[in-house]
Amino acid sequence: MAVHKKFNHSTKTNALGRGLDALISTEPISTSGSSTINEIAIDQIEPNPNQPRREFDDEALKELASSIAQIGIIQPITLRQVTENRFQIIAGERRWRASQLAGLKAIPAYIRTISDENVMEMALVENIQREDLNAIEIALAYEHLLENTGMTQEKVSERVGKSRAAIANYLRLLKLPAQVQMALQKKEIDMGHARALLSLDSPSLQIKLFKEIQKNGYSVRKVEELVQQLKNGEDIESGKKKIAAKAQLPEEFNILKQRLSSFLNTKVQMTCSPKGKGKISIPFSNEEELEHIMNVFDKLKEDQQSE
Repeated sequence: MAVHKKFNHSTKTNALGRGLDALISTEPISTSGSSTINEIAIDQIEPNPNQPRREFDDEALKELASSIAQIGIIQPITLRQVTENRFQIIAGERRWRASQLAGLKAIPAYIRTISDENVMEMALVENIQREDLNAIEIALAYEHLLENTGMTQEKVSERVGKSRAAIANYLRLLKLPAQVQMALQKKEIDMGHARALLSLDSPSLQIKLFKEIQKNGYSVRKVEELVQQLKNGEDIESGKKKIAAKAQLPEEFNILKQRLSSFLNTKVQMTCSPKGKGKISIPFSNEEELEHIMNVFDKLKEDQQSE
């Protein structure tokens, strides 16, 4: 097994806060342990049980496997050696899984020599840098760091390069009802919806409003408005009616909205304040609808230029 590169470092500094480049750069950096890059047999590699990612999209894995089968792995995965012929993944489990699907027998890997307590930190930083984790996975990873390493939120903030407030906001997500957390993990709602729900003290009320979000596809702004109505003593139904009355468009704006919807052949959303200030949004369900909308605007531009 030929070793292509090797680095040895003795000065212990905070490389994790510098992000992904500081973890796997081929340039000398000051950190503890050492790194080498080798071809490692796939059957000698095992996943990290503390890997922050919990789910892997099957279709995305198949696409990556197809790419790997054609051009190979572009970015080596990162491993640590646990025994003579066994390695544990620090970063790159998705590439490892896809390589198995592609039928590879060995893959290039950076071999890191680090202490156990640093493994979770490196996996977390690597995934956050790549934006691979959903909000709940990130929250669970932060919780793991706090509970299993004895680090404070300030220390975690330094290590992962995020503000303490951002970390606290992620941790608060774990206080939401389980079904809301599951929806956030599946990206059926986003962080904005979750933060709005957290403004309510009652879990039962959080669930009721969450079901309204699922049923009606409310925007974050709409949920924030409903939360404010609930805090003012309204129930969900009366709050919805008040918001609907507030958002009702004057007749002339309704006519313009209908004309625009007809012209674009798609549903158009419009809001307007009593002073005439508002916003027009054009939702689309897929790439085909977006392409249709853009073609309409392109034709308008062509017609104007030809006049």
